[in-house]
Amino acid sequence: MAFDIEMIKSVYARMPERIAAARKATGKPLTYAEKILYSHLYEGNPSQAYERAKSYVDFAPDRVAMQDATAQMALLQFMQAGKPQVAVPSTVHCDHLIQAKVGAEADLKTANDTNKEVYDFLASVSNKYGIGFWKPGAGIIHQVVLENYAFPGGMMIGTDSHTPNAGGLGMIAIGVGGADAVDVMAGMPWELKFPKLIGVKLTGKLSGWTSAKDVILKVAGILTVKGGTGAIVEYFGEGADSLSCTGKGTICNMGAEIGATTSLFAYGEKMSDYLKGTERADIAEMADQIIEHLRGDDEVYANPEKYYDQVIEINLSELEPHVNGPFTPDAAWPISQFAEEVKKNGWPKELEVGLIGSCTNSSYEDITRAASVAEQASKKNLKAKAEYTVTPGSEMVRFTTERDGLLKKFDDIGGVVLANACGPCIGQWARHSDDPERKNSIITSFNRNFAKRNDGNPNTHAFVASPEIVTAFAIAGDLTFNPLKDTLKTEDGKEVMLDEPQGLEMPIKGFAVEDAGYQAPAEDGSSVEVKVAPDSERLQLLSPFQPWEGDDLKGLKLLIKAKGKCTTDHISMAGPWLRFRGHLDNISNNMLIGAINYFNEKANTVKNQISGEYGEVPATARDYKKAGLGSIVIGDENYGEGSSREHAAMEPRHLGVRVVLVKSFARIHETNLKKQGMLALTFKNPADYDLVQEDDSIDVVGLKEFAPGKDLKVVLNHADGSKNEIVVEHTYNESQIAWFHAGSALNKIKEQEAGA
Repeated sequence: MAFDIEMIKSVYARMPERIAAARKATGKPLTYAEKILYSHLYEGNPSQAYERAKSYVDFAPDRVAMQDATAQMALLQFMQAGKPQVAVPSTVHCDHLIQAKVGAEADLKTANDTNKEVYDFLASVSNKYGIGFWKPGAGIIHQVVLENYAFPGGMMIGTDSHTPNAGGLGMIAIGVGGADAVDVMAGMPWELKFPKLIGVKLTGKLSGWTSAKDVILKVAGILTVKGGTGAIVEYFGEGADSLSCTGKGTICNMGAEIGATTSLFAYGEKMSDYLKGTERADIAEMADQIIEHLRGDDEVYANPEKYYDQVIEINLSELEPHVNGPFTPDAAWPISQFAEEVKKNGWPKELEVGLIGSCTNSSYEDITRAASVAEQASKKNLKAKAEYTVTPGSEMVRFTTERDGLLKKFDDIGGVVLANACGPCIGQWARHSDDPERKNSIITSFNRNFAKRNDGNPNTHAFVASPEIVTAFAIAGDLTFNPLKDTLKTEDGKEVMLDEPQGLEMPIKGFAVEDAGYQAPAEDGSSVEVKVAPDSERLQLLSPFQPWEGDDLKGLKLLIKAKGKCTTDHISMAGPWLRFRGHLDNISNNMLIGAINYFNEKANTVKNQISGEYGEVPATARDYKKAGLGSIVIGDENYGEGSSREHAAMEPRHLGVRVVLVKSFARIHETNLKKQGMLALTFKNPADYDLVQEDDSIDVVGLKEFAPGKDLKVVLNHADGSKNEIVVEHTYNESQIAWFHAGSALNKIKEQEAGA
C-alpha cells in the first residue's frame, strides 16, 4: 500500500474532467505536461488557455518534499505562517548534513552527534505540523521520493533543484525555494509562469556502454546550462518507453543543469513495473485505468513540431557514452573524442578519484551495471588505480545491493561504500589530499561539476559520466582511457579489455529493507513544543523583513559587480557552510564569497566605499547596513544558476542588499529574490553592464509606479560626478509587486491571515 493513497485517488478521479475542459479551453490536443498542469490549477476546472512563457498561473501541487539543509529555513518560515498543520502531504529528508570521510557507519555516527540539535529541531517541527520525517541514513531525498511518493500524473514541489527526479515516474516535480514550499504547505496557491515545452523524441534503444545518463549528458550539450530555462522538457517516443523507470529519473534529475523547470516522461510499462516492484501495485492499477490521461495525445506524438516550442531528436542506438566537463555540466564530449580533448586542453590526465552514486545515479540498476564492471576487473586481476567511492541512494537500495553481494564487488577492487547521503556531490567530503590546491582530475556520476563544488579546490577538474564509465576510469586511473576500445595491463602484465556492463533494472528477489528510516508525525501535534536555544550557533528564529518605504531607492552602494558564472554555490556555498543553514545571520558570512569581482578578478575582495579599503563581501555589506545604506549587486548571464537554495536570496536581503541587477536570471533564483522582497531586475540592454563603475552610487527610479510590464530606470552616479541613466526590465506581476511592498511573500501571507 502506498503513502497518501486517498490523495492519489482524488487526483486520478478529477483528471478526466479537467483534461477534457483543458482541451475545450485550448482547442487543441494536449501534451502530457499540459495535462498535468491543467489538472492542477488552483481554481479547479480550466476555463481558459494560458500563454506559454507569459501567463502567470496559480497551481495546487499535491505534495511538498524538503531536504534537511533547506528544510530548516523553510520550516522556520512556516512557523511564522500561523498554521496548525500542513495543508498537503509533506516530508523532510535528512541527507545533506552527513559528511563523507571514512565510510558509511562511522560517518553516520559522526553526523548524528554533530547535527543532533538540527535533527531534533527538524524531527520536532515535523511531528508538530504533520510532516513525515526520514531520519539520517534513510537515503537521498530524490531516490526516497521515487521509491515512496512519486506517482504518474501528480504534481510536487521540493526545496531542492533536483526535485525533477520524480519525472521518471511521470510526475511534474519542480525545485523551489523554501518560501514557495511555505505557500503550498499553508494551503495557498503556488504561482508559476506557464512553461514553454521542449520535446525530446527518443528513437532506437540503448546498448553496450551507453546508458540513460548519456541521454541527458547529450541534451545538456545541445541546450547548454540555460537552454531549458522557463521550459518543461518532455521525453517521448519508442526510445523513451524502452528506458527503465530509474533511468528516466536520472535524465529528469539532471535536467536541472539545463535550467529546465522540470523534465517528464509519460506513463508506461516500465513505470508500472517499478511501482509494483516498490510495493505500490495499487497505484499502478489505478494508473492503468486512466493511461490515456497519463500520456500526451496521439496527435502530439504524430506531429510534435506543432505542439512543442522546440523538438530535439536523439537515436539511442547511435548514442555514444559521454563525459561532460570540466567546471560546467554542459561541456559534452562523446567518449570517442574525450581523450583528445584531455590532451588538447591540458587537463590533468591522471585520475585521482572516481565517485559513483548521488541522487542522480544511485538506483539498483546503476549499482548492478557498475558492479559488473568491478567484478570483471577483479576476475581479470585488475584493481582500481584511482580512489573509488560508492554512495547508495537509499537504505532500501543499500540493503538490497548488500544482500545480493553487489557491494562486495566494489570492496574487491578497493572501493569504499559511503553513507546513504549526498556527501561529496554537495561538498560534504573530507577529501584525502596532500595538497588541497593541487591541479587534479576527478570523475563522478553526479549532476554538477562547478569549480570548488565537490572539495573546495578551484583547481579540481570535475567530470561527469555514467556510473559504469566512472568505474572503468577509476580502474584505469587515466582520463585518456576509452573502455570501448582500449586495453588495460593486469597485475601480471597481460593486456585485457573490459567487457560491456550488464545490469538489472530491479532485483530478481525483490527489494528488501530492515529499517527504511521513516518516522510518522503525531496524529495531533498541538502539544508538541519546538525549541530553539537563543544562543544556538545553528538555529535562529526569523524576524520579518521590513516593508518597502514607499519611495525610490536612492544612494545604493555597489557591493559587487560579479563577473562571469555566478551560481548559487558562488552566492551561498554549501560544504562546511551547511551547518549554518538554520541560522540566517551566521550563514550570511558566506554571502557572495565565491563570486569574482569584475574590477580586480578576485573572489571575496570588494571596495568598501565608506572606508575606501578592500575587504570581504559580507563584512562590506554589514558596514553599509550599519551605516543605514542599502546596496546593490550587479551580475552577468544566468545569475543564480544551480541549486534552489533560497539562502542565496535571504542572505543579501538580511545584509541590506535591496536590488540584484543582472543580464539574465536562472528561474528559481529570480523567484527566490522576489519572495524575499528584493528587486530582481535585468538590463534592457545587456551592454549597460559595462557602464557600472566600482565607486558607483545607484538609484532605482519609478517605484511609485511599479507595475507589470513597465520598465524602471536606474541611475549610475559615478565618483567623478558624471552619470548614466539606463532602462531596466522586470518580470513582476501584481501579486509579486505586493510581496515587494510588504517586504516579503511571507509578510503578505501573514497580512492576509490577520485579515481573514
